[in-house]
Amino acid sequence: MTVITRWNPFRDAEQIQNTLNRMFQDRDVSRFNTDEFTTTGSFLPAVDVYEDEHSYKLSFEIPGVDEKDIDIRLENNTLTVRGERRFEKEMKEENFHRVERRYGSFARSFTLPNTIDAEKVSAEYREGVLTVVLAKKAEAKPKQIKVGIGKSLETGKAA
Repeated sequence: MTVITRWNPFRDAEQIQNTLNRMFQDRDVSRFNTDEFTTTGSFLPAVDVYEDEHSYKLSFEIPGVDEKDIDIRLENNTLTVRGERRFEKEMKEENFHRVERRYGSFARSFTLPNTIDAEKVSAEYREGVLTVVLAKKAEAKPKQIKVGIGKSLETGKAA
C-alpha cells in the first residue's frame, strides 16, 4: 500500500528556527548591540570526564586563562567551575583580521553522585588544562569478593 504524505518545504527552516529560539532563550541579548560582541561574551570550554576506581577527573581546556581568574566551588553535590579569558587591550581591535578564539566569562556545572568525598577534592592548572580530581568515598570503591570453591556458604566449611 502506498502512503502519500504532504511535503512541507519550510519544515527544515522551522526546525532551525526552533533550535535557535531554544539557544537564545533566557539569554541576555542586549550584549549583541555592543562593539565588543566580536571579541567578548561567554563560551563553554571543552571538558573531558574520566572515571577510575578511585576518583573522577574533569579536564577543562582553558588556555589563556589566568589562574587567579578561575573559581571552583562544590556545593550541594554540584561542582561549578567559573572563569574568564580576557581580551588583551594592548592590541588594537581594528588591526585584527580575524578573531576566532573566544573571550569572556565561562561557567560549567556538573551534578555529582553521592559517592564523592567532598573533603578530598583537588585541582591543578597546567599548560592551559585545569584538572579537577574528585575522590570517591571508601564505601563507593569496588570490592573484589573471593569465591571459595567447594565450601558451604552457611558454615564456610568444605561440603
